[in-house]
Amino acid sequence: MSDNTEINSGSYADIVDRFIDWLQTYADLGEATLRNYRSDLRDFITWWESGEGGGVPFDPAAVATPTLTQYRAHLQTVQKKAPATINRRLVSLKRFFTWCAEEELIARDPARVVRSVPTQRSAPRQLSDKEEARLVAAVDRYGTPRDRALIYLLLHTGLRSCEACRLRWGDIEINPRSGWLIVRSGKRGKQRRVPLNITVRKVLEGYRTELAGNSEEAASGQFVFRSEKGGGLTERGLRYVIAGYVQIARLDDVSAHDLRHRFGYRLAKTGTPLQEIAQLMGHDSTDTTLLYTKATGADLEARVVLKLFVVLLLNRLTRHSHNMP
Repeated sequence: MSDNTEINSGSYADIVDRFIDWLQTYADLGEATLRNYRSDLRDFITWWESGEGGGVPFDPAAVATPTLTQYRAHLQTVQKKAPATINRRLVSLKRFFTWCAEEELIARDPARVVRSVPTQRSAPRQLSDKEEARLVAAVDRYGTPRDRALIYLLLHTGLRSCEACRLRWGDIEINPRSGWLIVRSGKRGKQRRVPLNITVRKVLEGYRTELAGNSEEAASGQFVFRSEKGGGLTERGLRYVIAGYVQIARLDDVSAHDLRHRFGYRLAKTGTPLQEIAQLMGHDSTDTTLLYTKATGADLEARVVLKLFVVLLLNRLTRHSHNMP
């Protein structure tokens, strides 16, 4: 239990700092997520002290459930924030007040019963077979061995941009009939093993052969994708590389993340179990993975409807021809 120091005017900053320190110590969160927590709490406290929440110095013990629902309505109607943004802020507040209750800074948690805003996530963009073929053709014809290996890897493993940039040769294992890579810098520091199909194995082997003349670059501890300056390729550099071949292929609005989505859709279309897709792509929840299966299901339904329409049309044309004199 923490000390029973009275929470008074100006002390809220110390409380927030203590909460962030606790998250850094006990929660598996990245720096960007921690910054979001601090920002979300600051926005709520600013709203509270501006008069909307009572016009008094912030005190967690003075916050009631109706106040939080009022803040939620403020985000929706006044600030017109997107549902995802509102829900993220509510999650931050819920975790903060849960911590306050555990530290006995408040008698009860006012955020426990506050509901999230309904949201409907749209399915990620689907890269078509023709679009993939044009992108691959562009890098096959004009790309360097590094760029070719990069695009093939993203398409056939579904790695995030940051994961591809941090990949080292020691993380890759290629055998005559199999291969895999270990993602050691996944989201929230998690690791996962991703199999390598024969297509990407051949491209990676060819790339490593090109580097064989420089044993230092091909060493196990070196980054697989290096920049022209000699260090590891940055995410910005990766996006620049992808954008170059997208332009050559004359494609519209295709990002590096769309290559990752292509991998997810391919798995869903081949009937890979949902949990396995989530594991391969490093999803924290299968709710994210469901977006791929729902989209492919919609595609299947559309194809069935189109096929039925064609059958009906052909039947009508056949009957019409039989009735002709």
